[in-house]
Amino acid sequence: MLGLTGLLQDQGLLQAAEDTGAARMLNPLAAQPSHFPARARRVIWIFINGGPSPVDTWNYRPELTKWDGRTIREFDDGFQNTTGFFRNSVGNLMQSPFRFEPQGECGRMVPEIFPYLGQHVDRMAIIQSGYTESNNHSPALFAINTGIARMGFPCVGSWVTYGLGSESANLPGFVVMSDPKGRGLPKGHAANWSAGFLPGVYQGTWVKPTGDPIDNLMRPAELTAESQRGGLDLLKQLNGLHQVQHAADAELSARIESFELAWRMQASAPEALDLSAETKEMQTLYGIGDEQCDHFARQCLTARRLVERGVRFVQIYSGGMENQRSWDGHNDIEGNHRQFAGETDKPVAALLTDMAASGLLDETLVVWCGEFGRLPIAQTGGKPGRDHNPHHLVCWLAGGGIRGGVTYGSSDEIGYKSADNRLHLNDLHATILHLLGLDHEKLTYKYNGRRFRLTDVAGTVIRDILS
Repeated sequence: MLGLTGLLQDQGLLQAAEDTGAARMLNPLAAQPSHFPARARRVIWIFINGGPSPVDTWNYRPELTKWDGRTIREFDDGFQNTTGFFRNSVGNLMQSPFRFEPQGECGRMVPEIFPYLGQHVDRMAIIQSGYTESNNHSPALFAINTGIARMGFPCVGSWVTYGLGSESANLPGFVVMSDPKGRGLPKGHAANWSAGFLPGVYQGTWVKPTGDPIDNLMRPAELTAESQRGGLDLLKQLNGLHQVQHAADAELSARIESFELAWRMQASAPEALDLSAETKEMQTLYGIGDEQCDHFARQCLTARRLVERGVRFVQIYSGGMENQRSWDGHNDIEGNHRQFAGETDKPVAALLTDMAASGLLDETLVVWCGEFGRLPIAQTGGKPGRDHNPHHLVCWLAGGGIRGGVTYGSSDEIGYKSADNRLHLNDLHATILHLLGLDHEKLTYKYNGRRFRLTDVAGTVIRDILS
């Protein structure tokens, strides 16, 4: 009966079941129908770890130049020193150190640190009015990734793979890549790509930046393929006998499938992660071989190879917090953002160029976003930086279902607070799910007697940026 169920499920002949139904239990990563026709089938999230400064990236504020050197209390008498993180190092308003110029047919003002991404502004919908509730990295990371500023909840990638499954039978549905230099992990580590209370099969698979990319991916030298397959078959048989007696144990079904997926990955993942199969021209386009951006170029090219092979959700972290190497520009905002823009600008632009040329961008949503923004005032020190700012963050989206060359919302004239059409993280999540054909109010999971969802009890789809 289990075999018949699997065959029917693979051929789409099995009647849709509830979350605890036999088909979902047998193969929890099997592709699932969306709630309505999708505009995108997969997501690549470029995570700008540490919090990029809006006024130095995608929110040109010429008025800030006029206010340069003046106190923020002259502009907003309600300003609190505790808005930032370091309350005793609040300086005066500081203009951006970067030169901005108009780019594209839309005339978007782009800073000099994004010469390659500036060529793609007509593909981007830039959100200038985002905000969050936390000014500290860990809770802000949890909020942008899970919708809740506490650990223990499922992240966006887990909700997406829970709702839609995977298009690949041989690769994980959800993959995460982090900074390869030192311990380049975000604050909170794997909790940022956790499945929370969802079944563990929906957790992100971390592709390590050094050494074996996935733990236990390579078969031990002393073990032949035949002996490994025999052991897995015996284990599957024993688990199957146990499952007959515990038919409602969804975790056991997921565990059985995880062993089988691991077996299939040993054959498929090395090929997907092998960049030597790409032409020299393609590698050069992404920046492989360029000392500054080589590491991120490899991750962006890997992301393209993964999504074209059916991986549903890929998240790439630019910078880490554990190695004190991130966009967290408390000191020397000019040097910090110039460095990290230099590491990511060419690879991300190449990703857009590459996928647009192949048509893959039409069905892939690309998101550029961090956990919060930074204040328009200087954080005092030898080389001035900028402190955390939860009241205003920027992000952009491109690809499947996005109307390019548009701007949504705005901040006040100095980039301190989001003002018009303010966008909460719940709204961003609702929009991402909508583009994937998922109704954020219907994508729920019952836990501890309550139906949970990614957007909790809020969230509005931002239709103004949809094509």
